[in-house]
Amino acid sequence: MTNTAVLGVTDIEAIERATIAAVSPDLTEELDGWLLPFAGGTVKRAKSAVPLHRGPVDHATLDRIEDRYDSRQAKPALRLADAPCFDGLRTELERRHYVADSPTCVQLASVRRMQEVVAPGGALADVDRTPDAAWSALFLGEGFDPVDGAHRVRMLSRAKGTLYASVRENGRTLAAGAMAFGHGWASVHGMRTDQAQRGRGLAARVLAGLAQAAVERGFERVFLQVDAGNHAALSLYRRAGFETQWKYSYWQRQQWP
Repeated sequence: MTNTAVLGVTDIEAIERATIAAVSPDLTEELDGWLLPFAGGTVKRAKSAVPLHRGPVDHATLDRIEDRYDSRQAKPALRLADAPCFDGLRTELERRHYVADSPTCVQLASVRRMQEVVAPGGALADVDRTPDAAWSALFLGEGFDPVDGAHRVRMLSRAKGTLYASVRENGRTLAAGAMAFGHGWASVHGMRTDQAQRGRGLAARVLAGLAQAAVERGFERVFLQVDAGNHAALSLYRRAGFETQWKYSYWQRQQWP
């Protein structure tokens, strides 16, 4: 699904810039209208080049992107929307032995609508300026990849201005999330719920708590990115008013020294 007609060119660029800032890569460069983040670890958004504008991409630009990643001994990767303007680039990537994976939905909502995912008077998650040990521990818990979780905690924890939501019971954090602010947008990241506690509406409380924090800071629009195959999360976000604006996939070169 692609619905970028409701967004202006500046909105798309702002969302892409805000996405990179929220995952705080080690370094970000700009090249020919692309953002090139560099980072170790498992978080693909933090190490995949992304175009700031919709439009055809010539092969020389792809050459330069590859050269920048090669020069830093990083595997070239691109995060590419499913927009028709990139059809030629996708064909060229396939010719260069890139493979696409991890289809992801970019979804938008109003902050006010996001608040309504919890009934009026319902309990909201606690929202803090720094993540505590229990917030971080949830990412390393049973059912989650601890290596990936550690990388996500590290990146989300060091992003400037990010807030951290927790639903706590008996000294444990059972559901968590984060919200970043930048380029005119609030954005939701790192949503996690203890596997044994799912189905209790805890993630909705996280969303509503983050929405309240965004309202207090004067933000009206919010976006998030969710695995296209995560049907439980998609259902929750639909109830919170989110709609998919476009999808993207990660393209990674398979033949690499």
